[in-house]
Amino acid sequence: MTTQSPVVVPTLSDFETALANVRQVAIETPTLHSNFLSDLVGQQVYLKCENLQRTGAYKVRGAFNRMSHLSAAEKKQGVIAASAGNHSQGVALAAKKLGIKATVYMPIGASLPKVEATRNYGARVVQHGATFAECLKAAQEEAKNTGAIFIPPFDHIDVVMGQGTVGLEILQQHPDVSTIVVAIGGGGLAAGVAVAAKLAAAAQGRKIKVIGVQSEHSAAYPASLRAGKVTEIQTTPTIADGIAVSKPGRVPFELIKKYVDKVVTVSENDIAKAILVLLERAKQVVEPAGAVAVAALMSGKAKAKGKTVAILSGGNMDPLLLQRVIRHGLSTSDRYTNFSVMLPDRPGQLALTAEVIAGAHANVIEVLHTRHGNGLQISEVELNLSVETSGHEHRMEVVKALEKAGLRPKLQPSRED
Repeated sequence: MTTQSPVVVPTLSDFETALANVRQVAIETPTLHSNFLSDLVGQQVYLKCENLQRTGAYKVRGAFNRMSHLSAAEKKQGVIAASAGNHSQGVALAAKKLGIKATVYMPIGASLPKVEATRNYGARVVQHGATFAECLKAAQEEAKNTGAIFIPPFDHIDVVMGQGTVGLEILQQHPDVSTIVVAIGGGGLAAGVAVAAKLAAAAQGRKIKVIGVQSEHSAAYPASLRAGKVTEIQTTPTIADGIAVSKPGRVPFELIKKYVDKVVTVSENDIAKAILVLLERAKQVVEPAGAVAVAALMSGKAKAKGKTVAILSGGNMDPLLLQRVIRHGLSTSDRYTNFSVMLPDRPGQLALTAEVIAGAHANVIEVLHTRHGNGLQISEVELNLSVETSGHEHRMEVVKALEKAGLRPKLQPSRED
């Protein structure tokens, strides 16, 4: 039986060295104040915009820090990675900067924009397998056969230190920060941020709180923390595919266990609402995995105490998914509502319904008028309407206005096609 060496906790000096190192490829992303979130939670809230990072995510930090520590002989062998998204682009850009040949395995169904971006950074892209697990296995087999160095997305201390430079930047930009909220997938970002930020705060003679956030559909960390060891779970589909990891990394788990104060989970609805708020209020395009920290604050699952920074970990959002998420976010915020109304089959009823809705200051987006359906009387028609409203109160005002006009509206579940 192989005994694994204990995880050595990096020092503040280690993170400072890593920050100087990743500065060769990564920019210092801004922290933007959010009036909306500050008013909502009653504390000053800032957004650490790693969605504005080169490649659109923080991943380039860890990839570059790991690859820059390779020996000359290892660099000559080239590097291999497996990823469906942000890690692939981070590895490709880091390799280009360091002059290393890179091969990235991506699943056959990976987002076309992410595949093309990875190629454009100079990596050789191999699309293999229908799932990430198949893709990962193929990448590791090629690494074994060729001698190329496999670059893990989170389970290596050099990667963790690279990702942790986000935390160091936060403390440099806001020395008085009290709470940091950060997404967790495999754990590299959260582990690095927690250790770096807490070491920097300790150097100031104070403490800070770090809260990790996972999707409730892929929450491997709560299960692992309860068990006291790395535990694999069965994930279910989630829009936050960037953090859909079934098993924590050994290195980040040991650090998160000690340095992250709490791990919470958020729902798909929470994430969709957060993406919509970030678009409307902060003017930031953020992918689902990158929005979970804001989702946790908005839902109250993460409690802000003192000045709070939520990390927007990525912004590589597929346009088609963005369209669906916006629609879902509007629906869950009661701003996009589907009604069905049974009407007598005679002239003027459609006009009456439209007039009532207009009188309630709502906007009809889509109408389906049908005489065919279960439960319809011969003399009835069914009217299905998609209506824009300003929120829950306005939605119910529209319902009451229709009822007052003698109509029988029924709320329908949203369609997200």
